[in-house]
Amino acid sequence: MQPSSSNRHAGRHELVNPPDLPAPVGFSHAVVAAPGKLVFLGGHIGCDRDGRVASDSLVEQFDQAAANVVRALSAAGATPEDLVQMLIYVTSAEDYRANLRALGECYRRHFGRHYAASALFEVSALFDPQARVELVCTVVVPAAG
Repeated sequence: MQPSSSNRHAGRHELVNPPDLPAPVGFSHAVVAAPGKLVFLGGHIGCDRDGRVASDSLVEQFDQAAANVVRALSAAGATPEDLVQMLIYVTSAEDYRANLRALGECYRRHFGRHYAASALFEVSALFDPQARVELVCTVVVPAAG
């Protein structure tokens, strides 16, 4: 077995991408979290502060959901670089694949090039019937030191 290829992001979490696995695109195969405070974010959809989903577009909903995640991170004393896992629930994996470029641009606008360990799940519906995407995240805020 070949050694893993990893890198540290600003001295925080170790993103691990072994060379004997396919090259990841938009995610990391594993994240070794730095010691710190665990933060679990509830599911975030593309809604405004009043809970209204303003668009039917998957890309626009993802963009708003990502913005909501960043707001929740900030309120918890975290930054996007503290993400260790993101679970992405969509009502159409086909639509997600068809919009990869635009979704990638949205992701980088909110989270930079810090790619958490991620998984995509197609579900028949989300709690809000208008929602097409929901982001569920796990965060570790590194201990000061």
